[in-house]
Amino acid sequence: MTVAVRRREAARVLLLDAADRLLLFRGFDPAEPTRTWWITPGGGLEPGEESRQAALRELAEETGLTGIELGPPVAEELAVFSYAGRPYEQRQVFYLARTGLTDPAALDSSGCEPEEREQLRESRWWTVDQLRATTEQVYPERLAELLALLLEQGPPVVPVSL
Repeated sequence: MTVAVRRREAARVLLLDAADRLLLFRGFDPAEPTRTWWITPGGGLEPGEESRQAALRELAEETGLTGIELGPPVAEELAVFSYAGRPYEQRQVFYLARTGLTDPAALDSSGCEPEEREQLRESRWWTVDQLRATTEQVYPERLAELLALLLEQGPPVVPVSL
């Protein structure tokens, strides 16, 4: 039996600290718990929700951070993946933001649903060089290139297509 592709809209945040490091979470698929990857904070839009609102809501749920000012959308992507045995096609927009927080231990994911909180195994701040050097899976795949571009040139006039 073929499972229908779930299509959804999502918003993600490229959250930088004062040292220009990017916050990522290690996640996993419940269908393959030994396979992990690193992702930016964010998630799917709720019915009637704008992407900017979703980005702020997801950031607050996953980090406990509120009052963050989002910059412009800097990238967009169509992500095709499988999660919990179900295929997804997710259009996502990435917003740039900054925080003075530097200690990932200060993050509070208690606003997440229990299932989501369990899947965000750890958080870490990454430099461009660390992203370029890692052998671990990072999504989106061109994240190091995007971060280097943003740090060098600032936000693009039109979001970059990943």
